[in-house]
Parts: sequence; C-alpha cells; structure tokens
Amino acid sequence: MNHARIFLNAFLLNLIVGCTSEMPKESSQNMEPVQQFELVKLTLEQAKRLASMPLKCMNQEFPNKLNQSLESAEDLGTPKELHPAFYGCYDWHSALHGHWMLVKLLKLFPEMENAEEIISRLENNISEANILKELEYFQRGAEKSFERTYGWSWLLKLAEELHTWENPAGKRMTNNLQPLTDFIIEKYLDFLPKLTYPIRVGEHTNTAFGLVFPYDYAVTVGNEALKNKIVERAKFYYLNDQNCPLTWEPSGFDFISPCLEEANLMRRILPKAEFQKWMDAYLPGITNPNFQLEPAQVSDRTDGKLVHLDGLNFSRAWCLYGLASEGDSFQHLKNIANQHIQFSLENVVGDAYEGGHWLASFAVYALDEGN
Repeated sequence: MNHARIFLNAFLLNLIVGCTSEMPKESSQNMEPVQQFELVKLTLEQAKRLASMPLKCMNQEFPNKLNQSLESAEDLGTPKELHPAFYGCYDWHSALHGHWMLVKLLKLFPEMENAEEIISRLENNISEANILKELEYFQRGAEKSFERTYGWSWLLKLAEELHTWENPAGKRMTNNLQPLTDFIIEKYLDFLPKLTYPIRVGEHTNTAFGLVFPYDYAVTVGNEALKNKIVERAKFYYLNDQNCPLTWEPSGFDFISPCLEEANLMRRILPKAEFQKWMDAYLPGITNPNFQLEPAQVSDRTDGKLVHLDGLNFSRAWCLYGLASEGDSFQHLKNIANQHIQFSLENVVGDAYEGGHWLASFAVYALDEGN
C-alpha cells in the first residue's frame, strides 16, 4: 500500500471517529422540565356526548363508500341491501367502530338515560338475518380481500366486547354474530401464512394493528389456534426489527403509528423481560424520561383524509398507555398519551362528518385504555 493511500485511510478513520464522538445527543435528552398533562377521565356526560355520534350515523345510508368489487351487474345494490347490519357511518368498518363503541359505553355506563334505545338499535342491526346477509357478501368470489385486515380486526373487537357483556342482549348478539365471527377467524388463519411481508403503513392495511384486536379476542375466548398463529406471525414479521424511524412519522394521512402499533402488538406476545430487551433495540430513545412526541396537527377537518391525524393522536395515546403498563421505564409515556388526547378530544363532538363518523370510537378506546 503506498503512503498516499495510508494517509487517506488514516484521515478517513479519524474523521469517522471524530464525527461519532461529537455526534449530538438525542433531542429528547434536553433538561427542560417536561410539561405535565392531566389524565382525561371518561365520564357519563362524555359518554352521552360521544355516543350521539354513532347513534346519528349508524342507520345513515348516505354518503357511503362501498369499496366494492363487481363481477357482474347483479353484484350491485344499495349499502343497506348489501350490508344490512353495518351500512351506516360512511363505510363498513366505521359502522363496526360505532357498534363496538356503543356496546363499550353501555358496559361502562349502564345508567345512560337512553340505554334501552341504544340496545334496541344495536339488536335491530345485529340480527341473525342481517349477519347471514353480511356473511353472504364476504363469500362472494370477488370479495376475498374485502376489509382485510382492518375491518376484520374491528369485527373481532366487536365480537369480544359482546362476548364479555353480561347483559342478555349481549349474549343474543354474540350468537347472531357468531357465523361471521367464525368466518373472519378462518380468513385470518388462511391469510396470515400467505402474507410474507408485513404492511407497515399508517392506514387501514397496517398489519400490526390488524393483529392486536384478534389477539385480544383469541385470549378472551380461548381460541388457541388464532392466538398461536398471531404469535407465530408477529415474531416472524417483527422480532428482528431495530431502530424504528419514529421521527418519520406522521405521514400525511396516518391514523395509525406504524412504530407504536408494532410495539403495542409485541408487548402482548413477548414476556416482559424479552419485550424490554426488544424495545431497547427497536425504539432505544423511548425509555428516556425526557422523551417527547408532539401531537399531529390537522389543517382542514372537512378533508376526510387530513382529519385522519386526529385519529392518529388517539391511536398513539392507546399505544402509549399500553406501553406504560409494561413497567417503570415506560411510565412517562402516560403524560404524552394525555397530551395527545387533550389535543384532539375537543375536536370530536360537533366535527364535520368527515371525522365525526368514526373519530369518537377512537377517542373512546384511547380514553378507556387510559382509565
């Protein structure tokens, strides 16, 4: 090796070492006091206000986005004809949001003054005949990927909520929903082994989000086949992930945090010590007590895509509350979750239909996780 090359190699080595030693510390390590945000309590009054939103739209057929695949003109139909149980609130999965939310609020606040009306409307939609019609739609040859996996996930969330509701109406609706519930479980068991790569976007098709609710359902009802398949595939997809680029979030239309939702899944399936080790590599700065994450800002709440970012604030919050439950090193994340909820909660009730048809359910789930 000639002297010029030796000198060049030495220069480059010194440059790399120098840059490494002078690399600035993480911005989250500043020493300024962290602002404290109060936990928002889910109250009866809030429940009444939030419940008004799905009640308003659960039987509102239009506007509607069917996301339909057509093999022939015979496949055409109105939203209510095609989806007699879940036709309201603009699209199929948002209708599921609303039905789940109403069941959750009835369980938390059975003294709600319009409880009987809500139960009646839920039972009217989740009837045996309506669910069999919904199942018929899912069995169409052109609809193999309909609502995969976002709507599938919310269906199992609704099924879990009904299953754990002691009210006789909950038992009746559980039985009515069961054929579709079983079908969706089989769809998961068939699809997951074929999904070679996880989908890491911040919208409906995010794989991590699509596995959280089904995992919870499987644990609740004791479905070992579904639980084991989710554990197996989650480890396959995510166990070796490192340095998730949280600073790249949010993307313009996100309502799910790809980084945090993955952590929210993995905390469920890994033992605490193993999860802590995984998190040290996956999001190494998040255990710093001065870690901060600014809420996402919505520039136009009449834009159906931009308003997704309010949903992101709620979904971040439920992930952060979940992480905080994993041990002392994550306790500071509660404050960040509180901040995110406070930032967007006031925008939910009375919001334009673009957000109003679904955001309340995200808010209720986040508040319930925090409380």
